[in-house]
Amino acid sequence: MSANEDQIKYWNEGAGENWTQLQATMDRNLSAIHAVLMDFAAPAPGMAVLDIGCGTGTTTLALADRVGPEGKVTGLDISSPMLGLAKQRAQGQPAVDFVLADASAAQFRGDYDLLFSRFGVMFFDDPVGAFRNLRGALKPGGRLAFVCWRTPPENAWASAPLKAAKPFLPEVPPPDPLAPGPFAFADPERIRAILGEAGFAAVHIEKFDGIMPMGNDLELASAQTLQIGPLSRRIGEADEAAREHIVKAVRAALGGFIAPGGEIAPPVACWLVAAKA
Repeated sequence: MSANEDQIKYWNEGAGENWTQLQATMDRNLSAIHAVLMDFAAPAPGMAVLDIGCGTGTTTLALADRVGPEGKVTGLDISSPMLGLAKQRAQGQPAVDFVLADASAAQFRGDYDLLFSRFGVMFFDDPVGAFRNLRGALKPGGRLAFVCWRTPPENAWASAPLKAAKPFLPEVPPPDPLAPGPFAFADPERIRAILGEAGFAAVHIEKFDGIMPMGNDLELASAQTLQIGPLSRRIGEADEAAREHIVKAVRAALGGFIAPGGEIAPPVACWLVAAKA
């Protein structure tokens, strides 16, 4: 089974269903990044935009607001559960459509002004081939804009729960940092190399440092980390007794990120990436 097939299976089973159930929570968690990325990508009225890894449609709908009735936005994803919710949310918006497809293999006609993605491009088995295919979706002079995670230690929303749970999980070999996954693009030079080999030019990468607002309920925030994120991929290996210890440990770890107003707000660290066809 190739990595892309593995990702398709993963996002059409538990992960996709969890994201669909937690859509409003995830939108809140990513709200600061979402706002910065929209301004960074600068979708303009009349543009045709392809939203790669659109998930439950939040970014697709926001892009549609920016491009207006003269533009069009296509949301593309591999997850049937997430696209099902996205389609429900977009009812009555004729400028929005959704496609169930693997972005690395889908056929495009070269009619988009902007390729956009919020954390949807780090999961390709062959990233150079995938971006080369995606470049074919752009009009001459079209643009690419996406956000991806930096390193796990810089992203405590992911690393702190996983570190807290580690004593209660079976030992596993360290993950390949270049394997498809949320942190596969942590190295900016790797991003430059991939995009350059795929035929993109004028690659621009800048940092974004912020927070992930997770509400003020430690129990709910802890439960979320067991459903979505790096820990969710490992928790299935734990027995019931270990899970109880993990829940307590994760709750204590997230408690270290409570802001003065009571919000649980661990730091996030991202790359904002832009390039031209």
